[in-house]
Parts: sequence; structure tokens; C-alpha cells
Amino acid sequence: NRRKKKDDNILEIPSIPNPFPELCCSPFASVLSASLLPKATSRKKQVIKVYSEDDTSRALEVPSDITARDVCQLLILKNHYIDDHSWTLFEQLTHTGLGRAIEDHELVMEVQSNWAMEEENKLYFRKNYAKYEFFKNPLSFFPDHMISFPSETNGAVSHSGVLQMFLSSSTYPEIHGYLHAKEQGKKSWKKLYFLLRRSGLYFSTKGTSKEPRHLQFFCEFSNSDMYMSLTGKKIFGAPTNYGFCFKPNKSGGTRDLKQLCADDEQSRTCWMTAIRLLKYGMQLYQNYMQPYQGRSGCRPLNVTPMRSISENSLVAMDFSGHRSRIIENPTEALSVAVEEGLAWRRRGCLRLNSHGSPIAMSNMGMSIHRSQSWFHHKISREEAQRLILQHGLVDGVFLVRDSQSNPKTFVLSLSHGLKIKHFQIVPLEDDGKLFYTLDDGHTRFTDLIQLVEFYQLNKGVLPCKLKHYCARIAL
Repeated sequence: NRRKKKDDNILEIPSIPNPFPELCCSPFASVLSASLLPKATSRKKQVIKVYSEDDTSRALEVPSDITARDVCQLLILKNHYIDDHSWTLFEQLTHTGLGRAIEDHELVMEVQSNWAMEEENKLYFRKNYAKYEFFKNPLSFFPDHMISFPSETNGAVSHSGVLQMFLSSSTYPEIHGYLHAKEQGKKSWKKLYFLLRRSGLYFSTKGTSKEPRHLQFFCEFSNSDMYMSLTGKKIFGAPTNYGFCFKPNKSGGTRDLKQLCADDEQSRTCWMTAIRLLKYGMQLYQNYMQPYQGRSGCRPLNVTPMRSISENSLVAMDFSGHRSRIIENPTEALSVAVEEGLAWRRRGCLRLNSHGSPIAMSNMGMSIHRSQSWFHHKISREEAQRLILQHGLVDGVFLVRDSQSNPKTFVLSLSHGLKIKHFQIVPLEDDGKLFYTLDDGHTRFTDLIQLVEFYQLNKGVLPCKLKHYCARIAL
């Protein structure tokens, strides 16, 4: 027994990794050297280039199985951005004017493998606030006139119930409505009645008939990706600006695109959201609920530059009297914070004068906004709409820009109800002082920063509060 135990110990020795396997003549040496670092030898690394809104770029060496979410997380950490789960990797096909938000779980190398060598396609890193907004506010994404339910569904279905049906494997709501379709091999567009079902996208050859003999198959989604048409009118002669298309993964060119065009933004958003849910299903919900889980090893989850947990227990204090007190009224706390911020900014601007003399408040108000991320100096109305569209048509996405029609005024461009609205900010002079107003002087502000901060807290004359600003980030 003692000799048998000694032999067993000898047999177990090769299971210990040998740091110098090439010096070992044991028959187990080759097995050990091959299994010491299996992942390091099997995972290849490649270099990708990612662009930002101001066309600056950054090259990254990443594993071949890295996901879009992991690339975003890597850029967030390298640039010290705050992660609010809205950062997205975009694919832009320059030649055809198409673009799409790459899903968080998609492999970046697989996306790039579908690019032709001669194409100058790009990956963009930007925010997209509408990426998972349909989970929070399905009412805006699925209008009642475009959705119908299976016959076995009894009674009315809530919008949260609609999402559950999309994610279910047994039932699926039907999306229907008119779309303009580009005829294959022709320049003409034809308006047809379309239906989205679990088996794919169909159109009716006879009006709005849903009979099987009148339905013709248009497209399925397992081997193709859906893109938004950025310049559909210019390149393809689309009847409206609300185009989208399906591009096969191994496409031979524009002739293989299946192009559609909606009459308005709400219709296009409904179609594209429903198709995303149909194609990816529960994977989208998992991306929304667990945004950091990816399949590659590049997951620095515990070092995100978020706020300290202790800040959640901070309270507003008033130190103006003999005794300090806690401000329990949230309205009072907000107003005190705004007043203190304005006073601090005025004191800071006075100190910034190189000659030491006080700067006139009117002159300061004319230039203080230029350093803000939400201000875009000289961009057109179309460029402002494109920027807001790229950041997602969520209520409250905004930017401030110079007015092209009136050089002395500014324009607040705001997203609300899947539409982009523009409000003129007018300068108003009273008693030698310059103010800015959105409501003909009823509410006045000394500068644009004060105006933006006010409407971030109060809706006022706007259809909604200002929530997310569009900024041109630099990598």
C-alpha cells in the first residue's frame, strides 16, 4: 500500500505546470506547454479605428471576439467619460449613405468583415438616447393605428403587454401600414401596404387585403442588417426623408438593397423598432437590463467613473443663518442651487478678466455660452436636425445654435414627440442691460447658460424639459 501510494504521487506530478517545459523530457511536457495559456494563444488581436463627431479618430488594438458594447466601454474608460448606458457604436456606409447603431452584443470584427475593400466605411462612437427607449416608453413607439393582435388575444392589450408579446415565442403582434418601396432594378418608387409578421415582411398585391393569396414575401432578417437611409433623397430619389433598407450580410452592392420609405418619423420608428425586436428578441432585453455583460474578455466593469455611493446620502444645507438647517423642500433646494451656481459663475467671470477690471455683464452674457458642450456655433437647420437624429429622437434632446436668418439671435432645437422643433431665442435690451428670452420677454435671462439651466428644471413655454444635449466629443 505504501509503494502504491508513492507511485500515485509520482503520476500526479505532471499536473503541476512546469515553467520551463522545453527543458523537460517528460512525455507530458507537450501537453503542459499547450495548455498553460489556452486563451492567450487562441485569441487574436486586431486594430480598429473609431471616429467621433468632430472626425477625430482613435486606433484600438482589440481581441477578435470583442463586442460593440466592450469597445464603447473601452473608449469610455480611456477618455474618462461618464457611462450613462447611452454610448453606442455606429456603422456608417459612406458610399451608399446608410448608417445603423450596432447592437451591443454584435461582434465588431464580423461587422467589418462585411465591408468591401474599396469602401471607406467608418465606425463612430457617439451617444444614442433612443437605443432602448422603447422599453421605457412603448407608447411613443407603437401607435394604435399601426398594430394589431392575434385573434386569440381577448380584450385590450397594454403597451407593456405589447413588449411582452414581441419577446414571446408563441405570439407576435402584427405591424401594418403603407410604405414606399423602391422597385428592384428601377429608379421608381411604389406605395404598397406592408405587414410585419414573425415569418418576415410582406406586402399586399391588392390594396389592404391580408388574405394569404394577396400577400407577397418582401424580406426576412436573419441574413441581413437594417440601416437608416441618411441621404435617401439625394442618392436614391426617395419620396421622403424617412427611409430605411435591408442590406444582405454578403452584399454585391446597391442592387441588393431592399429599400423602403415611410411618410413620417413616427411610422419609420415603429417599423424599425418592431423589426429589431423581431430579429433579436430577448437578446435586446438582456442588453438593456445587463449592459455590461459581453462575451469578450475586455470588461472593466468595476472601474467605471461613476459617482461615489456616499453622494446618494447627501442633503441640501442652508448656512445663511446663525444655525445651519437641512432644506427639506425639493423646490427650495433646486432654487438655492441655481442661485448659488449663478453667483459662483459671475464671481468666476469677473476673476477671468486679465486686466483685473470688472467685465460688463452684457458683454459676458454674449460670449460665456461658447464654451458649453450644448452650443454649436454656426451650423445650419439641417445639420442641427441631423445631430439630434443621431443622438436619438427622445423627448428633451436639444442643442443651441446661432440663427442663420438673424445674426443677433439664437435657436434652441429640441426633440419632442419624435419631431424636431426650433425655438428662437431673442436678445432683449432693457435699461442698458441685455437679456435673452424665449417667451417675448415674460421670462428673462442674463445669459444663455442661465436660460438652459432654467429650462432643464422647468418646462415653461417648451413642450418638455431639456434633458440631453448634443455634443461633438473628441477622442
